[in-house]
Amino acid sequence: MLKTKGNQFYLHDEPFQILSGSIHYFRVVPEYWEDRLLKLKQLGLNTVETYIPWNVHEPSKGEFNFEGLADLESFIKKAEELQLYVILRPAPYICAEWEFGGFPGWLLKEQGMALRSSDPVFFEHLRAYFDILLPKIVPHLTSNGGPVIAVQVENEYGAYGNDFAYLEASAELFKQYGIDVLLFTSDGPEFMEHGSMKDAVTTLNFGSRSEEAFASLDMYRPNSPKMCAEFWIGWFDHWGGKHHTREAAEVAEEYEKMVALGASVNFYMFHGGTNFGYMNGANHYEFYTPTITSYDYDALLTEWGDPTEKYDAIKRVLSKYKDVPYANPLPSEKKRYGAVEMKTEMSVFDFLKQKTAKTLIAPKSMEELNQNYGYILYKTTITKQGELDMDITPIRDRAFIYINGKLERTIYRNDAEKIIKLPFNQKENILEIFIENMGRVNYGKHLKDRKGIIDNLWIGNQYWFHWEVYQIDPDAEAVSFIEGKDDRFPRFYKGQFTIEDAADTFVDLEGWTKGNVWVNGFNLGRYWVTEGPQKRLYLPGPLLKKGKNELLLIELEGTGSHSITLTNEPNIG
Repeated sequence: MLKTKGNQFYLHDEPFQILSGSIHYFRVVPEYWEDRLLKLKQLGLNTVETYIPWNVHEPSKGEFNFEGLADLESFIKKAEELQLYVILRPAPYICAEWEFGGFPGWLLKEQGMALRSSDPVFFEHLRAYFDILLPKIVPHLTSNGGPVIAVQVENEYGAYGNDFAYLEASAELFKQYGIDVLLFTSDGPEFMEHGSMKDAVTTLNFGSRSEEAFASLDMYRPNSPKMCAEFWIGWFDHWGGKHHTREAAEVAEEYEKMVALGASVNFYMFHGGTNFGYMNGANHYEFYTPTITSYDYDALLTEWGDPTEKYDAIKRVLSKYKDVPYANPLPSEKKRYGAVEMKTEMSVFDFLKQKTAKTLIAPKSMEELNQNYGYILYKTTITKQGELDMDITPIRDRAFIYINGKLERTIYRNDAEKIIKLPFNQKENILEIFIENMGRVNYGKHLKDRKGIIDNLWIGNQYWFHWEVYQIDPDAEAVSFIEGKDDRFPRFYKGQFTIEDAADTFVDLEGWTKGNVWVNGFNLGRYWVTEGPQKRLYLPGPLLKKGKNELLLIELEGTGSHSITLTNEPNIG
């Protein structure tokens, strides 16, 4: 078992330097887990680290998922087969630029609950989840002959709160369920005082100035093992922002300082992967900024698993201090499958004719309506004529406002103008508001990020009651195409293509604007071509099959194209 003696880690009573890299199993298709883990081992690392996202494993209250991308135990076993140790971070909060920081959206249905605290309501939800999760971890602990050497308590808690009773109670849950390996916390150096615990090792997260960070640790916890639990070697991207990169030489230089010192280090990220589906998170400081679909992170491996210049630079560093494997990984095969004609199309408004609306007195958030992700349409009748003011503050995140069938305005929660004027030209006007949930905030004070219309709308100096609501999530229901005459967006598009051999490829969405892409029923993620920096979506080869394959798009805003191209080149930046 991993233990500490003074400022040193010991494993099986021998000094041990943790040389680790982050791979999030839920961001990589299972067919590629072995490939990514093998490349980590070929670099010379001895440990893999992963978060465990609550929202992946309990998508609905009391309904648990540990299959496919969520098969945590298979990922751990695969690491063990390759003789790698494993560090687990079950949090329950993970940040990770992941939807809601890993929390399930259904937690927001209970408005008064205090997240990340010893609030009995929150903690009972956590206990019920851990009752299922933790017994799956216990057999894989080193104390039981498995590869898991350490487990994290919470995550960067010092940057959020000061409920030490919550931290202690979380750690006590681990112990109650039999987790007897080393426990640790991780925080930025400036936050470690409020995120640390007496009976857990304090580790740090940073991207540079390691000497200063470890000096701070020495002052706070003298004679403690030095570990950077997240060595940030790149960064994540937001829609409309730039693509972040960091020089390989700079990363290698900082890494060598720590390795030479004898410190333990975990690369964040070794391999970033993809925010498939609706699982991108968002930041909210001055503005709301959702994360893109790619989680490339400018890591040691690209989003599609190819070694980078950083990979080579780090291997050169490690070779000075230990024996590293001779073998080096090669880039994977990518194929260009060409144009796919999206021949079948249908307006979302025609699609909704097949559905029955929920009737509400006043609008409710998606969470209150038991909807975690996707899209939602609110509809009512405004019996008032003229140009009326509407307060759009309660609308989250991006919405298309139709009056009597005509698109009058596209709004976004970042719009500075919160009171807008809308033309209601008839005595009775049909108001339709189609809303996209673009990803919940994953960090900071705006963590309670409800979606849809979160309060009644003030229109023409009064509230309007009696609404119809339609919920749309192609992950949760099949999209049946029907003949329709509505020419409005959003619209669904469907196309087929035939292949002989499956390989990685990229979905080029040139000519399209904004939406989501499904391949053979799997939600690849969001695109927003006009904002960038990501213009193409990575499509892993295992999602394709020999013969016919199907593409489904929901295009939200408009397109001048009726085809997409599957190409062998990425495009980001």
